[in-house]
This record gives sequence, structure tokens and C-alpha cells, in this order.
Amino acid sequence: MARGPDGQGGGAGFSLADQLFNADSLRDLAQDYAVLPGFDADRFHREAVGGLEGRGLLERLDWIATCVERQLPAPFPAMAEALEATLPPPLDPALSDDDFGRFIHAVPGILAVRHGLEDHRDRALDLLYEATKRFSMEFYIRPFINRWPDQTLARLEDWTGDDNYHVRRLVSEGTRPRLPWAANITLDPAVPLRFLDRLHADPTRYVTRSVANHMNDLSKVMPDRVVAHLRDWQARNAQDPKEMDWITRHALRTAVKRGEGPALELLGYRPGHVRARIEGLAETVQIGDTLAFDVLLEADEALPVLVDYRLRFNRPKGTAEKVFKLKTGRLAPGKPLRLSKRHALKGNATTYTLHPGAHRIIVQVNGQDVAEAEFDLTA
Repeated sequence: MARGPDGQGGGAGFSLADQLFNADSLRDLAQDYAVLPGFDADRFHREAVGGLEGRGLLERLDWIATCVERQLPAPFPAMAEALEATLPPPLDPALSDDDFGRFIHAVPGILAVRHGLEDHRDRALDLLYEATKRFSMEFYIRPFINRWPDQTLARLEDWTGDDNYHVRRLVSEGTRPRLPWAANITLDPAVPLRFLDRLHADPTRYVTRSVANHMNDLSKVMPDRVVAHLRDWQARNAQDPKEMDWITRHALRTAVKRGEGPALELLGYRPGHVRARIEGLAETVQIGDTLAFDVLLEADEALPVLVDYRLRFNRPKGTAEKVFKLKTGRLAPGKPLRLSKRHALKGNATTYTLHPGAHRIIVQVNGQDVAEAEFDLTA
């Protein structure tokens, strides 16, 4: 489940901020900084832990950076040197995915922006380069892109060929137009495509996942260009075909939910005449129960199908829709395809509140609406 920068989510009483920043994790960080001559690790730990209460996740990061900064040299070049001396070993280069690092190691990025952005750009970028091998600096490269676009983009161009895959991923992730939690960037969203042209062929899933997420962001503002680029990447044959297929599907997931024809056709799902009906749907379903239904599909031609369904929810100020995956399959003449679904209508979901009233299911096949039915949701 996605969690906001306040660090809340995952059920009642859960705090991601408390999980990430607490006496134990800050003791680990204090030990990192204890290598510096004159750094009082106990003082840092006492001050940092004492200021956590009442602060959200990103606020805690800023606070921890402030507590570190109090014991560092004031001139930024000396501060950067000290920060680099405290960095833990780089993340395991043998891994290829899910290797984000620990949030406590975001401190160099915060201080690079705070003290290096205006007067020490190049030294600050050097610090981000080293720090991102321990914890992704995707949040902290963005102020440099906004303030020094030409110089920062030149660095990023060079980093697309770096030996460390965390550095390569930073190029894609840091330039995403809609990076969750992060500050906006003023960069033309088409500019980083030249980086993705190279990074899409990366051998590491951690990098290609970022490329696919970046392309999914772009699909919301330039859908035709994204499809054209993906088609070009397929033609180049620079990536393993299975990985290229994964990138394409992941990059087009939002476009598919919107039923966009060019995206669906690139994935092999062409429009066709499909007959469909919804069966087994109860007229009334109670909040907290399970919505159960079957979808029966038929066609007069062989046709690969991507089947989604949309729930149209009753809301206090109108209606809202949400798209859900159902199944992929293949239709053949004279061979109906039956799909069954059980959808839990949770009354205590943290992301979506259900309200009683008339609701509707719309079945979508290869981007086309083919059947719909209504049911009453009760409290």
C-alpha cells in the first residue's frame, strides 16, 4: 500500500515514520558518524531521538539532518568531505532489484541541497553521486535539475553509463515527471527520453523498472510519443525480448486502464467484436461482503483479450470509477470463455471509502466496453 510523506498507512496504529526513524535506527546512524573526529555520537542520538515526536517522515529526515549538521564543519566542501567519510559500504552490487537502501542515509542529500545548491553545485553533485550508492538520491537531484538544468543534465548524461546500477537508476528515477513524494521539476518531460533511450537496455531490473515507471508517467501527458518510443525500442532489439516485453507492459499499464487503442495494439490486443454478459451478480451486496460475478465472452474470430472491469461507485457528490484487472486470455470461435471474480468490498479500507447506493460494473475487453450491470450496495 502506498503511504504518504506523513508516514501513515498500513492499518490503524501503524507509522512508517516510527518504523524508519527510532532509537535503534538512529543509534546505527550515530555509529556511522562516530568515525568523525570530535563527533559526539551520544549527543547526536539524544538530540535526534528527542525531536522525533510530532514530526512526519520527511520532517524527521530534515530534523535528523539538522542534528548531524550541528557537528559538521560549516564550509560546504569540508562538510561534504566529512559526509563522504561516514558513508557505509555501497549497497550490494550483486543484487539487481529492490535495493533502495535505508532512509537514515538520506542525510547527505538533504545537506547537499541545503548548503551546496547555490554556491557549490559541482561538489554537491559529487556528493550525490557517492551517496546514491547507499540510498537513492532521487529526491535531492531534482532541485539541481531546476536550478542548474544544463549542468545537471550533463552529469546525468554521463551517469547513464556508470558501472554502478544505482547511479544509472538515479538518472531515470530523478527525472520522472511525477515522482511520488518528491518536489516537482520544471524540466520539459520529453528531455529525459534521451536518457531512457540508453537505459531501457540496462541489464538490471532495478533500472528497467524505473524506466518503465518513468514511461508510465509520460503516458499521461504524451501517450502517442510513449507508444512510438516503445515501438522503436522493440525494433532496436537492444534489450532481451522478455525484459522488453515486461518494460512495455509495465510502461503502458495506465494507458491500458484507460483503454487507449495504440497502447493496446502495441501489446497485441486489437479491437474486435466481442459478445459479453455478466452473470451471477447479486442484486444487493452489503459493505464488507464479497462481490461475486462471472463474465462470459464469445467471438466469431480468434482474438487475444485483455479483460478489465470498472466499478462505478456511488459517492456523496456524484460517482467515481476505479479500474481492476480481471484476466488475459484468448477467444476462439465456438469456444466461450468464462471468467469468475470475487471482489472484496471492504468497509474499512484506508484508501477508498464505500457509500451505500446504486453501483455498476462495466466489463472492458481490449479497451472497449462490452457489458455492464448494476447492483445495490447497502450498509
